[in-house]
Amino acid sequence: MLVAGQAAIAAAVALVCALSIGAQAGIAAAIGGGIGTVASLVQVASGFRRGTAGDAKAIARGFYRGEALKIAVTVMLFVLALRGRHFAPGPMLAGYVATFVAYWVALARTVRAP
Repeated sequence: MLVAGQAAIAAAVALVCALSIGAQAGIAAAIGGGIGTVASLVQVASGFRRGTAGDAKAIARGFYRGEALKIAVTVMLFVLALRGRHFAPGPMLAGYVATFVAYWVALARTVRAP
Protein backbone atom coordinates (compact mmCIF):
# COMPACT_ATOMS: atom_id res chain seq x y z
CA MET A 1 0.00 0.00 0.00
CA LEU A 2 2.83 2.38 0.88
CA VAL A 3 4.67 1.78 -2.40
CA ALA A 4 1.46 2.24 -4.40
CA GLY A 5 0.84 5.53 -2.59
CA GLN A 6 4.36 6.65 -3.40
CA ALA A 7 3.86 5.80 -7.06
CA ALA A 8 0.60 7.77 -7.15
CA ILE A 9 2.18 10.80 -5.49
CA ALA A 10 5.17 10.63 -7.84
CA ALA A 11 2.84 10.54 -10.85
CA ALA A 12 0.88 13.53 -9.54
CA VAL A 13 4.04 15.58 -8.97
CA ALA A 14 5.35 14.66 -12.42
CA LEU A 15 2.06 15.76 -13.98
CA VAL A 16 2.09 19.07 -12.11
CA CYS A 17 5.70 19.71 -13.12
CA ALA A 18 4.96 18.83 -16.74
CA LEU A 19 1.95 21.13 -16.90
CA SER A 20 3.52 24.04 -15.04
CA ILE A 21 7.18 23.94 -16.10
CA GLY A 22 7.38 21.72 -19.14
CA ALA A 23 7.75 18.17 -20.38
CA GLN A 24 11.43 17.88 -19.40
CA ALA A 25 10.62 18.89 -15.82
CA GLY A 26 7.80 16.35 -15.75
CA ILE A 27 10.16 13.61 -16.89
CA ALA A 28 12.74 14.65 -14.29
CA ALA A 29 10.10 14.62 -11.55
CA ALA A 30 8.87 11.20 -12.70
CA ILE A 31 12.40 9.84 -12.55
CA GLY A 32 12.93 11.27 -9.06
CA GLY A 33 9.64 9.82 -7.87
CA GLY A 34 10.50 6.53 -9.52
CA ILE A 35 13.79 6.41 -7.65
CA GLY A 36 12.00 6.86 -4.32
CA THR A 37 9.35 4.30 -5.21
CA VAL A 38 11.77 1.65 -6.46
CA ALA A 39 14.00 2.10 -3.41
CA SER A 40 11.01 1.61 -1.10
CA LEU A 41 9.95 -1.47 -3.05
CA VAL A 42 13.44 -2.94 -2.56
CA GLN A 43 13.22 -2.19 1.16
CA VAL A 44 9.80 -3.79 1.51
CA ALA A 45 10.82 -6.87 -0.47
CA SER A 46 13.90 -7.33 1.69
CA GLY A 47 12.25 -6.49 5.02
CA PHE A 48 9.21 -8.70 4.66
CA ARG A 49 10.75 -11.96 3.57
CA ARG A 50 9.09 -15.25 4.35
CA GLY A 51 10.36 -17.43 7.15
CA THR A 52 10.92 -14.67 9.70
CA ALA A 53 7.51 -14.83 11.36
CA GLY A 54 7.86 -14.94 15.13
CA ASP A 55 11.63 -14.42 15.14
CA ALA A 56 12.24 -10.86 16.35
CA LYS A 57 15.96 -10.93 15.56
CA ALA A 58 15.34 -12.10 12.00
CA ILE A 59 12.72 -9.40 11.52
CA ALA A 60 15.09 -6.71 12.82
CA ARG A 61 17.89 -7.99 10.57
CA GLY A 62 15.51 -7.88 7.64
CA PHE A 63 14.61 -4.27 8.30
CA TYR A 64 18.24 -3.24 8.70
CA ARG A 65 19.15 -5.09 5.50
CA GLY A 66 16.20 -3.49 3.73
CA GLU A 67 17.20 -0.01 4.84
CA ALA A 68 20.81 -0.55 3.73
CA LEU A 69 19.63 -1.82 0.35
CA LYS A 70 17.26 1.14 0.03
CA ILE A 71 20.09 3.61 0.58
CA ALA A 72 22.37 1.77 -1.86
CA VAL A 73 19.67 1.59 -4.55
CA THR A 74 18.80 5.26 -4.07
CA VAL A 75 22.41 6.38 -4.48
CA MET A 76 22.95 4.09 -7.46
CA LEU A 77 19.80 5.24 -9.26
CA PHE A 78 20.55 8.93 -8.66
CA VAL A 79 24.08 8.47 -10.01
CA LEU A 80 22.73 6.68 -13.08
CA ALA A 81 20.04 9.29 -13.65
CA LEU A 82 22.36 12.25 -13.29
CA ARG A 83 25.12 10.71 -15.40
CA GLY A 84 22.93 9.36 -18.16
CA ARG A 85 21.00 12.47 -19.13
CA HIS A 86 20.88 16.10 -18.24
CA PHE A 87 17.77 16.36 -16.12
CA ALA A 88 16.77 19.39 -14.13
CA PRO A 89 17.87 18.49 -10.61
CA GLY A 90 15.13 20.59 -8.94
CA PRO A 91 12.13 18.71 -10.35
CA MET A 92 13.96 15.39 -9.95
CA LEU A 93 14.57 16.11 -6.28
CA ALA A 94 10.98 17.35 -5.89
CA GLY A 95 9.70 14.05 -7.29
CA TYR A 96 11.94 12.09 -4.94
CA VAL A 97 11.03 14.12 -1.85
CA ALA A 98 7.32 13.92 -2.70
CA THR A 99 7.45 10.16 -2.21
CA PHE A 100 8.04 10.79 1.49
CA VAL A 101 4.51 12.21 1.74
CA ALA A 102 3.27 8.62 1.68
CA TYR A 103 5.30 7.92 4.82
CA TRP A 104 3.83 10.96 6.56
CA VAL A 105 0.30 9.94 5.64
CA ALA A 106 0.91 6.39 6.86
CA LEU A 107 2.40 7.71 10.10
CA ALA A 108 -0.55 10.05 10.64
CA ARG A 109 -2.93 7.12 10.22
CA THR A 110 -1.11 5.01 12.81
CA VAL A 111 -0.73 7.83 15.35
CA ARG A 112 -4.30 9.10 15.07
CA ALA A 113 -6.15 8.98 18.37
CA PRO A 114 -9.12 6.57 18.64
